[in-house]
Amino acid sequence: MKMKIEGLIAAAFTPFNEDGSLNLGLVPVLVEKLLQDGLKGIFVCGSNGEGPNMTTEERMKVAEAFVKASNKRLLIIVHVGHSSIAESKRLAVHAQSIGADAFSSVAAFYFKPTSVETLAHCMAEIASAAPGLPFYYYHIPILTGVGMDMIDFLKYAGGLIPNLAGIKYTSATIHEYQSCLELENGKFDVLFGFDELLLPALSIGAKGAIGSTYTFAAPEYLKTAALYQQCENNAARENHSFMVEVIRIFARYPSVPAQKAMMKMLGFDMGPCRLPLVTLSKTQYEKLHAELQAVSFFERVASISMDRK
Repeated sequence: MKMKIEGLIAAAFTPFNEDGSLNLGLVPVLVEKLLQDGLKGIFVCGSNGEGPNMTTEERMKVAEAFVKASNKRLLIIVHVGHSSIAESKRLAVHAQSIGADAFSSVAAFYFKPTSVETLAHCMAEIASAAPGLPFYYYHIPILTGVGMDMIDFLKYAGGLIPNLAGIKYTSATIHEYQSCLELENGKFDVLFGFDELLLPALSIGAKGAIGSTYTFAAPEYLKTAALYQQCENNAARENHSFMVEVIRIFARYPSVPAQKAMMKMLGFDMGPCRLPLVTLSKTQYEKLHAELQAVSFFERVASISMDRK
């Protein structure tokens, strides 16, 4: 099933109340922010959305909230990956029933597939549950421990999964990413997932990308992309280096808790994280805030966001 996304997709954080329950009332607020920031869509219940830390029923509620709030103004891609394929299929059926635009799944991350063929058959089983929606395999070996050759996967899965649109490619192996983009004359939609490598990815043909930092700094990346498209390569590189430095700063902390803290600093309190993720302590929060302030993060992000309005 062909689908080609151009632009940035935010891997959104799931808002929780202080007691750990879902805070769905914040979803419409977040959706409006992402619209204003120039996003093309939202990736729901992925790694940054803490999907694996939620029950199936909670994930369904979160997906429903984002679909309703976006009201077709943004693409909604629902992540359905689970250690149980049966639960993944339930989530896929639900995603199709609520009007999501596409769905995606990681590989099973407890008992792992050990060959490209097995991985493809697992994804085929999941994809078959929602045949009316484009399906993206979510390649994130750093978290799943499943690092198959993605060219081999696309060649095999392409003939096995009728609704395979492509891959959410979250890996630094940019040479393989390029090969995936070029496979069979660009047959597949390969969305790049490493925010700090967006500029190199653009240089080899990336058109669409999914990332967590697009939730709070999309205008910075859009400026980089615009400069690159205008052949202002030095300016694009200088602009991109700012977000590389920001990522280097928060990467010293647990990634998802740090980014949720950054959202709070920007006025969007996403609440705590779910164990085994641990919310930043007061000391960590204040230290991160000071480090970001030292590189003018708050002034710069606020300024470029205002320029787009």
